[in-house]
Amino acid sequence: MREIKVRTSQRPRPLPPGRWAMTQRWNDLLFAHYRAQPSQVAALLPEGLHLDTFEGSAWIGVVPFWMDRIKVRGVPTIPGARSFPELNLRTYVRDHRTGTPGVYFFSLDGANLLAVMVARSFYRMPYYWAEMRIDAHSEREFSFFSRRRFVSKPVIFKARYRGLGPTRKLAESRCGTIEYFLTERYCLFTHNTAGELVRANVHHVPWPLEDAAAEIEVNDLPASIGIDIQDQEPILHYSRRLAVYMWPPELAAPARRRQRIPAQAMPSA
Repeated sequence: MREIKVRTSQRPRPLPPGRWAMTQRWNDLLFAHYRAQPSQVAALLPEGLHLDTFEGSAWIGVVPFWMDRIKVRGVPTIPGARSFPELNLRTYVRDHRTGTPGVYFFSLDGANLLAVMVARSFYRMPYYWAEMRIDAHSEREFSFFSRRRFVSKPVIFKARYRGLGPTRKLAESRCGTIEYFLTERYCLFTHNTAGELVRANVHHVPWPLEDAAAEIEVNDLPASIGIDIQDQEPILHYSRRLAVYMWPPELAAPARRRQRIPAQAMPSA
């Protein structure tokens, strides 16, 4: 925890109170971002969130990576969950009440069934169990394959991608750039079983981004939620690794306490 407190200046808000609940490391990420019609994406968002746009467009992100060093505070290590690939489909939003910027996940595919079940139960995230593999061809080049299990229509992602090396331009994203808009977000939104909007705060140092190249052979994720990316070329970035800390989920809009109505305010018979 000590190392993350060293770098907090990039956050739009202070670190949340209390202790983090989970930590994990995300490795060899490809960020593939596509423009989308704002009205089309906004219609998919739950109540309490509004769409965040950049240059007048909504943005859909497809992000394959693998994670390790997974630790839930006070819980033994999940068997088989020390390292596994993951794939997420996301967009960018703001809390309607506070304006807090964050990430909204349409889906998250994971290779480890037990980890998927824990994430669904604790964080109420839309996780799916998938057949997945990631193969390294060099230090910064990977093949990634994912096929979602137990679904009526196939949801497949297949790509080969590589980082093109650090550059001074992307060494640290500056506010106002597309890179900052897409990556420097410090909360995740979802819903609990009661249908209430839930926020999970996260923290990490600024994303160490690189330009990337990719050959994306199959990408069924946007179509799985009804978004047509019209064969457009995505904006690509790569990141080698990043440690992430997550706080417990909390209600984004705490319920108001019920107030007693004075007797004199009650209607008479």
